[in-house]
Amino acid sequence: MTKEPDAAPRSSSADTLAESSGEIALPPFASLRAFEAVFRLGGIRKAAAHLRLNHAVVSRHVKQLEEWLGGPLISRSGNRLALTPEGERFHSRVSAAFAELLFATQEFEGRRRNGPLRLWCVPGLSIQWLSAQLAAFERANADFRVELKPTDIPPNLSIHEADADIRYYRDDGPTVPGGRGLRCFELARPEVMAVASAAVASALGPIDARRLPFLHEEDDSEWRAWLRLNGIEPPASLEGPVCWHAHLAIAAAKQGRGVALASRFLVEADLAEGSLVQVNIPDTRPAVLGGYILVAREDRWSTPVLASLRHFLRQRAQDFVAANI
Repeated sequence: MTKEPDAAPRSSSADTLAESSGEIALPPFASLRAFEAVFRLGGIRKAAAHLRLNHAVVSRHVKQLEEWLGGPLISRSGNRLALTPEGERFHSRVSAAFAELLFATQEFEGRRRNGPLRLWCVPGLSIQWLSAQLAAFERANADFRVELKPTDIPPNLSIHEADADIRYYRDDGPTVPGGRGLRCFELARPEVMAVASAAVASALGPIDARRLPFLHEEDDSEWRAWLRLNGIEPPASLEGPVCWHAHLAIAAAKQGRGVALASRFLVEADLAEGSLVQVNIPDTRPAVLGGYILVAREDRWSTPVLASLRHFLRQRAQDFVAANI
């Protein structure tokens, strides 16, 4: 392991010199780097291995950063470390700064210019629609490559975890797309319909919209919103299995486990081949619950690959919706 010199605590003479020269005093780089790595990687020993330092040196750097700042960043309980609220905010900003340094270095060296666009997306849309669109995009744009990561967890774009992200935002949901330093546009606002296997649909008999064999994603809130948009007040409980993901709820519907809600972006192929059918519930029609939104950093928004992909996906989405009106 490499031995680094200890980070010196802030001195009043150093502050005076910085102020007189018009500079802003900053903590020692080694302490910032150790602090960032500890809570990005999940522990002092992991950070020490990553930085190729002795774990005692990393621990000392973190302690000296607190001394330099004049306040606690970490709460300690035995061998467990956790960020204080102030420490969490500070770590978020420090991580973003290190990510920006890394990104600037890669960009200068040409690695980012020649690398793929890193796109994260919710799994259902990734599997059922987006993957095929990206293949068509790359065929039409031989110089561009897109690396797709299906995930329910949105990336931290401030630290360049991804270049862009697409997910579904419900109109009545708690999360709003975008934020500081980000730009977004709506890819599509698809209608959502009830679907099931042909066997389940034919076995339903007289349909009571309040007592279907419901299939849910994370909870029953989507079905509740859909029923209310159709003028039907749902009962206190909408019984049915929780599938956690849109594509798993669709798979459960195909397997005959019940009735799911889905847009044609997710079930067009299944409807065409007959593994799913639309369930015609009396006094209801497909309803719009939200939209698919693409979000990216403002400073990456106009890069050639992202600009081209935005326009391509928007046109493909518009064509898809128009073909299914």
